[in-house]
Amino acid sequence: MNSLTVRMARASARHPWRALAGWLVFVVLCLAAGSAVGLDSARTADYRVGEAGRAEAMAAQGGLERRPTEQVLISARSGALDEAAARTAAREVTARMERLPEVAAVAAPVRSADGRTLLVEVALKGEERDAKDKVDALLAETGAVQRAHPELLLAETGSPSISKGVDRQRGEDLALSEKITLPVTLITLLLVFGSLTMAAVPLLLALSSIAAAVGLSMVASHLSPDTGVGTNVILMIGLAVGVDYTLFYLKREREERARHGGRLGSEALVELAAATSGRAVVVSGLAVVASTATLYLASDVIFSSLATGTVVVVLVAVASSLTALPALLTVLGKRAERRARRRTERGRPPRRTRGESGGRVWTALLRPAARHPLGTLCGAVLALLGLALPLTGLHITEMSRDTHSREIPAMQVYDRLNDEFPDRRVTHQVVVRADAGRTAEVGEALRRLAARAAQDPLFSGSSPVRASADGRVSALELKVPHLGNSEQAYDSLDRLRGTYLPATVGRIDGAAYGVTGDVARYTDYPAHQNAKLPLVLGALLLVTFAMTLWAFRSAVLALLGVVLNLLSAAAALGLLVLVFQGTWAEDLLAFDSTGSIGSRVPLFLFVILFGLSMDYQVFVVSRIREEVLAGVPTRQAVLDGIRRSASVVTSAAVVMTTVFVSFVFLHIIEMKQIGFVLAAAVLIDAFVVRILLLPAALLLLGERTWWPVRPDRSVRQPAEPPLAGVR
Repeated sequence: MNSLTVRMARASARHPWRALAGWLVFVVLCLAAGSAVGLDSARTADYRVGEAGRAEAMAAQGGLERRPTEQVLISARSGALDEAAARTAAREVTARMERLPEVAAVAAPVRSADGRTLLVEVALKGEERDAKDKVDALLAETGAVQRAHPELLLAETGSPSISKGVDRQRGEDLALSEKITLPVTLITLLLVFGSLTMAAVPLLLALSSIAAAVGLSMVASHLSPDTGVGTNVILMIGLAVGVDYTLFYLKREREERARHGGRLGSEALVELAAATSGRAVVVSGLAVVASTATLYLASDVIFSSLATGTVVVVLVAVASSLTALPALLTVLGKRAERRARRRTERGRPPRRTRGESGGRVWTALLRPAARHPLGTLCGAVLALLGLALPLTGLHITEMSRDTHSREIPAMQVYDRLNDEFPDRRVTHQVVVRADAGRTAEVGEALRRLAARAAQDPLFSGSSPVRASADGRVSALELKVPHLGNSEQAYDSLDRLRGTYLPATVGRIDGAAYGVTGDVARYTDYPAHQNAKLPLVLGALLLVTFAMTLWAFRSAVLALLGVVLNLLSAAAALGLLVLVFQGTWAEDLLAFDSTGSIGSRVPLFLFVILFGLSMDYQVFVVSRIREEVLAGVPTRQAVLDGIRRSASVVTSAAVVMTTVFVSFVFLHIIEMKQIGFVLAAAVLIDAFVVRILLLPAALLLLGERTWWPVRPDRSVRQPAEPPLAGVR
């Protein structure tokens, strides 16, 4: 018992206050370091993938990139529009906007077809990703003109103001999520431990780990830029694994305390917990980290940001479980010992310590697997395959701007803009790069393309051809009178890329060309992910197999773990399709169905679930292996190990589910889907896989479970190892 986990626990237990002070200093230093270096946010170029990304890069090289724009709508509050007043207001808006350093240009006012609205379009300087930080100045000027013309209605929308509204709504949603998660988690832990003090320990350690991870993630953002989702994933994963790791360790310490009946001191009990659950926490944490790291293979800035946040918070949570937690348990344990001595001195009986939980409930739940393992295995597998059946109709799309909540004011104005100016709903930008001597030829080809599009009802107009200063890059914008998430918009892109471009620009030797714009991005991103999916999933399966093989030296367990994870992930994803691609649950879960699943959700589910499932796998199988090493036959070891670990696995699953379910209340549809599918996956994994499938499979396998290296039963785990603190 001289492993790293035991040595770290021993050091913390012997000097608890020093360890706790060191942990607090570490958290403060992480936050200070993060504040000092700041957050490095992803830039527009970091998001470029596929043909749309290549076209954007070419446009940027020629200074022809699309600028972020805001649209100001001027209409009457009631009745007909006073055109003179509207024109005056438009001139004031234009004059005010042109004086702002953030503004690049203001277009001439445009009147809607029905004459009820004037549109003033304002182009901002700089990158799209930075525009939301500049939009407040524009909104202030629009507000000033509104106050000067109370008889009119001025409203502003655009990508920058929508992004700012989404960020504000996300912040409010996360605050609501915390209000739901923290008390429910505390209540769950209170039921598990029966003590407010002990229940607060996992929560406080998880929150301190999250704080440290936030600071470290800011430092890490200078290696892998943050996309705005890092804090979300740190909160979601950090609270889940932080509480779970502490729960595994703390629960084992309580069991050992009850088992030894006061014969061991707090330091010895902490070391015992470190030798068993401490090792499980380390293995689980490394498994989550290794699994999550496969997201980097997706070559996508958003997945890299998700991976970085997850890796950082998991490593910090493991560190807290190995350092601060043993110190806390020692302090609390010694306090409990002093109270017990005082009770004894007063002639009162000692309080009962909650120990192993293997009661009648879990015996009953395990009975099907114990009595009929083959039938239980087949039944559970068929049930999971049934849940996975909706996957045959899985439709993956990139969640566009049109899917944002209409509670955001800018989105309400955006809907008005689409209704009153349908010709501005979608814009495709065609970008061509060729030798400077071919500028005229490229321009003529683009004009022929525009002429063809003018005869096509999928298009509604075009802009003049623009060329870069050096003549090497040319651009043409084509307008589409359909919403960005409509079939017609996607059809227009397909026709442009598949027919019009090859017949015009495609005939120029040596010319590179591409189409970008919102619809092109929404098309190319899922295609990019689908191309990377086999690589990421292959690496994920290999990592899961390798980590289980390393932890238990069993190829059978490693293969079984991969299969069970695939089943639970497929079942959870099938449930997601059933709920979110249909409309029957819209009112229940407060969402508007897009008839599709966000392109990031399936891959994120597989990666995170495979990692989190290792928590349960390692903890449960470790308990089984302990029994086997102690000479218990495999069949009995399986039943005893699962029964004794059932309560802590269930408690951990409830905590994780609470965290993930809280994200279902968010307005952002993709985060809502992620929260739902992770909650479903955890419940399936904890109550179907670990209670039915795993024991049934292990009972059928018997001694073959441990192939090729069977545990040496001649090695006994001493009941009371030679540790400090033995009474």
